[in-house]
Amino acid sequence: MKGRGSQIKVNNRYFKQQYVNEHIEGIDVPFLEETKTEYIKENPKKIVNKVYSPNVPFQYSMNPYQGCEHGCIYCYARESHQYWGYGAGIDFERKIIYKPDAPKLLANQFNNKNWVVSPIMLSGNTDCYQPIERKLQITRELLKVCLKYKHPISILTKKALIQRDIDILVELAKLNLVHVALSITSLDNKLRSVLEPRTATVEKKLETLELLAANNIPTGVMVAPIIPGLNSHEIPTIVEKVAKLGAISIGHTTVRLNGEIAEIFEDWIQKTFPNKASKVLNQIKEINGGNLYSKGKNRLKLHGETAIMIKNMFKIAVNKHLKESSFPEYDLTLFSRPNDQLKLF
Repeated sequence: MKGRGSQIKVNNRYFKQQYVNEHIEGIDVPFLEETKTEYIKENPKKIVNKVYSPNVPFQYSMNPYQGCEHGCIYCYARESHQYWGYGAGIDFERKIIYKPDAPKLLANQFNNKNWVVSPIMLSGNTDCYQPIERKLQITRELLKVCLKYKHPISILTKKALIQRDIDILVELAKLNLVHVALSITSLDNKLRSVLEPRTATVEKKLETLELLAANNIPTGVMVAPIIPGLNSHEIPTIVEKVAKLGAISIGHTTVRLNGEIAEIFEDWIQKTFPNKASKVLNQIKEINGGNLYSKGKNRLKLHGETAIMIKNMFKIAVNKHLKESSFPEYDLTLFSRPNDQLKLF
């Protein structure tokens, strides 16, 4: 299926009954080839979510969209789409839930007298700058709310559409209220186009990084995920390139094939890189202690020589090109509720 990451429709573990593809030779072809994106309106009661995981550096996140049309084959967020009644495979890419009331809900959150200022991650789950954002502009309105209340925000994206909102980001940056991270998985467009088919090209990502940095917007890069045998050899080159273009922080994670994502990824790599499939899968198993995915409290702990190689390669590259640089501290003292000004009269 051209333009899609997942090539299969996997079962939803929460369903007792569901459609399956039993006759791949022809009868189910229309069912498999229905790839048109569907947009589904959602009216949630809140937009800010408390994050309880000890493995992430933020307390709160918000996601104006669920599901993601970018189609990144490795995306850990695929699993969460099952909570909405859809599949982690092709459903994740073609059934996009959007939340038009998100800006109003965020303002309500800030107006709550019990709210304690803390940076919010915009896109803790799925990208806030996916294609439909160009039309709906929900993310842009969320940024306007943050600027109005002078509230700190962090953004993670792999889309050049963020350039549209530089006017707002510049104002937030002047107040030390924003951090931006761009996800750059590879500098090879051929590899990028199959790993994440609907994201920005490598050239557009690098252009975006340079533009944000030139406008004094604190911008870092996530080299993520590192997939041993596919893009792990690119670590030194990526770090050197993005450091020269203005990245002030560089992080990395290794691939996490949680839940049904292991099945989706395995099917994809067998079809896309049949000659490399066994090597890549075996190295992923090695760093996860013998499995495609580690569960429990130690799920992010890596094992084996491949993990050591990745860690050392990244450490050496960062020390060489970006040793003394980091994101500036947020200013948490500026937060104010516009309605509070009325109390002065």
